[in-house]
Amino acid sequence: MYKLAFFVPDEALEAVKQAVFMAGAGRIGEYECCCWQVKGVGQFRPLPGSHPHVGRVNTLEQLPEWRVEMVCEDSLIAAAVDALKQAHPYEEVAYDVWQLADF
Repeated sequence: MYKLAFFVPDEALEAVKQAVFMAGAGRIGEYECCCWQVKGVGQFRPLPGSHPHVGRVNTLEQLPEWRVEMVCEDSLIAAAVDALKQAHPYEEVAYDVWQLADF
């Protein structure tokens, strides 16, 4: 199993989660669409050559974002990350993938 965590703005939260769930992430036993989410503040400065969804080039931006975490089976993690990237509005998607130990 893997854990997938990503950051997403308010307006895209449900659509991005749905896309990742449809790819097979967020399943635990006999449950689906499982995740944990918390709202925080993201920060970034778009550099020249970027095409930001929010903000302006060379200007520091801070905005509310959600951190979403969910588990994913080994065989589905690549598809889940691909679905995340396709559904997410940002040019560069911030996400983490960790392999989980089974005890």
